[in-house]
Amino acid sequence: MDRLEIGFTGLAAVLALIALRVPIGLVLVIVSFCGIWAATNLTAAWGLVRAVPFQFIANWSFSAVPMFLLMGFVASNAGLTNGLFKAMRILLRKLPGGLACSTVGASALFAAASGSSVATAAAMSRIAVPEMVRAGYDKALATGSVAASGTLGSLIPPSILMILFGIFTQTSIGALFMAGFIPGVLSALVYMAMIVIRAKLNPKLAPPMTETPAPGELSAALREVWPLPLLILGVLGGIMTGIMTPTEAGAVGAGLAVVIALARGSLTFAIMRTALREAASGTSIVFVIAMGASMFTSFMGLTGLPRVIADTMLGVSTNPLILILMIAVVYILMGMFIDSIGLMLLTLPVLIPLLGGADVNMIWFGIIIIKLLEIGLITPPVGLNVYVINSALKGAVPLTTVFRGALWFLAMDVVTLALLVAFPALVLWLPGLMAN
Repeated sequence: MDRLEIGFTGLAAVLALIALRVPIGLVLVIVSFCGIWAATNLTAAWGLVRAVPFQFIANWSFSAVPMFLLMGFVASNAGLTNGLFKAMRILLRKLPGGLACSTVGASALFAAASGSSVATAAAMSRIAVPEMVRAGYDKALATGSVAASGTLGSLIPPSILMILFGIFTQTSIGALFMAGFIPGVLSALVYMAMIVIRAKLNPKLAPPMTETPAPGELSAALREVWPLPLLILGVLGGIMTGIMTPTEAGAVGAGLAVVIALARGSLTFAIMRTALREAASGTSIVFVIAMGASMFTSFMGLTGLPRVIADTMLGVSTNPLILILMIAVVYILMGMFIDSIGLMLLTLPVLIPLLGGADVNMIWFGIIIIKLLEIGLITPPVGLNVYVINSALKGAVPLTTVFRGALWFLAMDVVTLALLVAFPALVLWLPGLMAN
């Protein structure tokens, strides 16, 4: 076989092994090793295995991953996020569907601290869904609002997906963080607008809240959640003003989370040990997948397959909107079966030459890709957030009900995605301010 045939065979092998549920990091490492061996020789394959892990871990930008993970785990385990839903419930109680809107708002803030869609969905499902069910909310709306708003963890900075996208495409991570802020807020507002309209048209879906907060209850709730906005402002403000790089901001954010938790008296040795262990475990998983993706990038480059695919797609159309539409179809279909990090890192080696040929802005494209990955988290049959919620609720709400509720939010994601494609300034305005 020539190298191009080896590339096609390797790509087919990756997809087949993923379909068999083999861990994607392991798949990428094995296929890349065997592919380079077939295309060159065993010595070159072993040289890749020895060189890539060192080169990748030596990338200074990657150290932001454990720092932001640690910040999120400290904030979550030390209870810095506990009062979010209560505060939002009081603030938004007069809106139709106020509890579901509160869930979206609380999830957005939780996501900004944790950077994890799955963690947001798991935490908020235990807090918000039981309360909405007790209030008479439709179970599909209750669980769908948590499943969808949990995806905001990928889009609202800091985001692990943005860090990895920036590393692999050599795009400014700080600019990506700023670019994700408005789309993240817009996504939350579109979700809320849909909830309000549906609740207004059909009050049985979300009965109005009749309780009145006790005097001082709102101020008490706000006093409980003030550390989280401080943490988020400290991180994003430092990046936007140029005082800190994203890596430095991650370290400052982790340190600030520890200081705030200590000041509140909620940080114990056991909590700190748990947060460190979870951050180390999460970093290890991301590292294995990213290392495999880096090897796969080298393998694909050696075979020349990405350039052939790029030339073929550019032969169909050089219009960036047409290319984005084709890429969106691929991402939505593959997102039903492959997790977000794995899907992004699997496809970037093929897409980067295509995007370069079409002169697509990589910051804008990064946000579009992450929005597409969000859609995959709630798309049947393998919407990860839906399964997380079903597990967190111990099967109290059937999977079919959760998926049914998530479909309304899926439609809103398509609306938001259309706005981001039609009006790139929604993505690029804040990075432009930072650059100036």
